[in-house]
Amino acid sequence: MSLQLTVTTKGQVTLRQAVLAHLATKPGQKVEVALLPNGRVELRAAEAAPAIARLRGALHRPGRRPVSLAEMQDAIERGTGE
Repeated sequence: MSLQLTVTTKGQVTLRQAVLAHLATKPGQKVEVALLPNGRVELRAAEAAPAIARLRGALHRPGRRPVSLAEMQDAIERGTGE
């Protein structure tokens, strides 16, 4: 499929609904543009920034008990790698 888009006097291009649907983008989402050789560009949906909540448990190690902040501070002050 090939589409023609019009460049405005401000140098802007409005993407048609078919393009946005193909990228599976929704209002407010970002798209990335890669500038390729020979005057070509690649347009793709930008990956959403991961929610901070997804990091919960990222440092969990099975079989090891959780360490308190006080224990972490003590280890730092002792200079050990516990």
